[in-house]
Amino acid sequence: MPFTKKLLLSIVCLGLGLSTANADDSILKICAAEDEMPYSNNKGEGFENKLAQLLGEALHKKVEYVYWADPRYYLRDTLDKGLCDVVIGVDAGDPRVSTSAPYYRSSYVFITSKDGAAVQNWDSEALQKVQRIAFVPGSPAEIMLRAIGRYNDMFNYSQELVGYKSKRNQYVKYDTAKLVSEVSSGHAEVAALWGPAAGRYVKASSTPLTMTVIPDTNRRAYGEKVGFHYSTSMAVRKGNEALLAQLNQVIKAKQSEIRQLLEAEGIPLLDVEQVAVAATH
Repeated sequence: MPFTKKLLLSIVCLGLGLSTANADDSILKICAAEDEMPYSNNKGEGFENKLAQLLGEALHKKVEYVYWADPRYYLRDTLDKGLCDVVIGVDAGDPRVSTSAPYYRSSYVFITSKDGAAVQNWDSEALQKVQRIAFVPGSPAEIMLRAIGRYNDMFNYSQELVGYKSKRNQYVKYDTAKLVSEVSSGHAEVAALWGPAAGRYVKASSTPLTMTVIPDTNRRAYGEKVGFHYSTSMAVRKGNEALLAQLNQVIKAKQSEIRQLLEAEGIPLLDVEQVAVAATH
């Protein structure tokens, strides 16, 4: 081997050795949203912040956060670049990353006032009669509103609910707390929202509200299934199998604590055998 190549190889090996030596295995870096409540924020107030702390304690590591602002690019700008180690909440089986065993399964829900319209599924007669249905555009709720012929009726109302719009990249954000408050205030009769995003605000409402799990049996007008039940996992970069194995061990060992934390949050939890439940708060 020529001397220059030997020298280059020695430098590369030295660099790798220093990198390994300088890596602090006592720190767990979590990729988290800086302002995506109720999941997480930079004040540590979200339920994924609490899950991160539980994870850190179980692995005997200090938790440090790497925050992102735009959900469209959070994996590319944080995890993929090696700036952090773990994402707490992703869809199970997300092909962009290596995902852990699911640590909870939940659903979209109908939210109504306790004494309001009875809504059990998308065929409920009440959905044809109500004036306002709060939902997040682009979600499965929009697909089903189109399927039952109510989307156009709700279009102008849904535009009123936009909570934030970035002038730079046109990223539009809908505040779940605001959507829940539409029902608690009586301005809307029904909201159709992702249960984990809504649970905290339903539970905290001064007006008693009911969350009804939307059955996972819905289809578009032309027959394709529209999913409303999803499992959530933790994620690491592809190839980081050692850390992934540790996450799976914690999820299995701390299953009870994780469930208690999520139940305290007001999140509707589904078991594998239990695909339809209702919770009243």
